[in-house]
Amino acid sequence: MFLSSDDAKAIADKILARSTADACVVKIDGGDDMSLRFARGGATTNRAASEISLRISSHIGGRIGSVTTTRLDDDALEAARLRSEEIARMLPADPDYVAPLGPQTYETAARYDDNAAALRLDALAAQAAQVIAEGARIGVDTFGCASSARRFETLATSAGLFAYDRRSEIDLSATARNKSDSWSGWAGAHQFFSGRLDAERIARRACEKAAHDVEPVDLEPGDYTVVLEPVAVAELAFWIMSAMDARAADEGRSFYSRPGGGALIGDRLFDEKLTIRIDPADPLAPEGGVGWEGVPHRARAFIDRGVVTSLYRSRAWAQKTGAEAIPFARNFIIEGGDASLDDMIRSVKRGVLVTRIWYENMVERKSLLLTGLTRDGNFLIENGRVTAPVRNMRFNQRLGELFGKIAALGPTERTWRAAGGGGAAAAPPMLAEKFHFSSKSSGV
Repeated sequence: MFLSSDDAKAIADKILARSTADACVVKIDGGDDMSLRFARGGATTNRAASEISLRISSHIGGRIGSVTTTRLDDDALEAARLRSEEIARMLPADPDYVAPLGPQTYETAARYDDNAAALRLDALAAQAAQVIAEGARIGVDTFGCASSARRFETLATSAGLFAYDRRSEIDLSATARNKSDSWSGWAGAHQFFSGRLDAERIARRACEKAAHDVEPVDLEPGDYTVVLEPVAVAELAFWIMSAMDARAADEGRSFYSRPGGGALIGDRLFDEKLTIRIDPADPLAPEGGVGWEGVPHRARAFIDRGVVTSLYRSRAWAQKTGAEAIPFARNFIIEGGDASLDDMIRSVKRGVLVTRIWYENMVERKSLLLTGLTRDGNFLIENGRVTAPVRNMRFNQRLGELFGKIAALGPTERTWRAAGGGGAAAAPPMLAEKFHFSSKSSGV
């Protein structure tokens, strides 16, 4: 269910007016989405869903009781409020308690498009048809999913805060496999504005990557020079960003911890080519204006030319340390360089071109040791040319080492979803050395 700002505020105001707690917070999230899955020349399933969730958090004596409901009728809302107050009275006091925020000023993020929000099954079918047609032209089987959505988030407090944020989404993921089923390729995109998604380009890239009839090469595990396409770079950078928690760093539990205590803010931990920032006004991957706990997102760099300049900091930890509260960012932009993907490939004597990765897990947080698998499109590079497809491999890679020595970056582009769910990323292709593939994988 998608609510307007006025409708969401009316519901929140009703709950806040009835609250008997010291303070009260109302959070409402919801939206509508539609998707169409396709395989081997036709649609397989389509789905339309509408959902909403409302959480009431009652603050009593430094304790917080929360109840979530999916019903918006008066009886359900009143029952949830009363239960949240009952829970708060039973809990011990929270040593990290902070009172709810009052009014804030938010930047307007360009993340909502009426045309994207209004897309229906016929529009999704048209996108899928372009992928299917390109597959038929090249002679590969195609699979994928086209989806559209509109979502909103509301936060209201008894201290006078009311925040409303909305976004539209359009998404196309396409996988192609050759007729012998020995090789696959992939391409995809996620956009907030419908006019920025190029289904024809996605179809062409996925199908061209899959159109190889030669038997894929099995490489031996080891360290390789890699050319990482933007989607792979964004997935890896997500783990760098998700580890940037100030409390974990201050308490010595993080890659960003300073030996002897404190956080490594102001230190160069990465290659000077690496800058990662967020910005609600960025046209490629705008962050929402409203951050976690209602703290506003501001344009800022988290890594500036290799130097760590910011870490995420909850309001509770900010209060304890006397520092600025900085909300977790779901969207980010990696500044690129001027080397093209073809330039990078030409510079490699022997290496691997990686389309994307998946199934990543952090093995050791203090060293940012990440494991995962390549997927849908590895290629052997020999003497500056792509010569053969390569079977997928598992990697074990310390991200500080990978992003600590970047050979080259290309132009930044909007990528498909990063690992952070509904977040969006913009990233460049990247050339790096000594990427560690730890074992073979039989999948293609």
